[in-house]
Amino acid sequence: MEDSYSVCSPRRILSVSKKRRATVSFVDSDDKASGFHGPKPSEVYGFVGSITTVVATAVIFLVWAYVPESWLHSIGIFYYPSRYWALAVPAYAMMTVVLALGFYCGVNFMSTPPPSSLYTVYDEFSRDPLSTSPMEGDDQPIEPISDISIDRINRSMFK
Repeated sequence: MEDSYSVCSPRRILSVSKKRRATVSFVDSDDKASGFHGPKPSEVYGFVGSITTVVATAVIFLVWAYVPESWLHSIGIFYYPSRYWALAVPAYAMMTVVLALGFYCGVNFMSTPPPSSLYTVYDEFSRDPLSTSPMEGDDQPIEPISDISIDRINRSMFK
């Protein structure tokens, strides 16, 4: 009889056997009972359903927009929206996107302080560098995160 040892964690299962090498497998919590590997049926059905919905909506929209009314009446479709909406909905959607982008840029410009303001250099989140004496040797600690002062930047750029 083969002695088998198994170490379980939430993310992986490590199996060690005397006759086999150690194997590591990553198992979903739903797949622990069955040995099935691959996409879950619910994921496949959801993907196929979403793609089918988008394609069907596009086909119905194009049929409604381009097929003559006499053809729609011949297959028994008598109630449908006005053809005006076939042009109006895409035009309104495009203008909504353009206006939203313009509004977003405008709000960003309004919320940004002017270049002459000190808030472009210092604000409530600024961190001044700590003034510590440098240590000698290999035991130099990593400096804590801080903002570079405007004096140091000016010295570096305009030397």
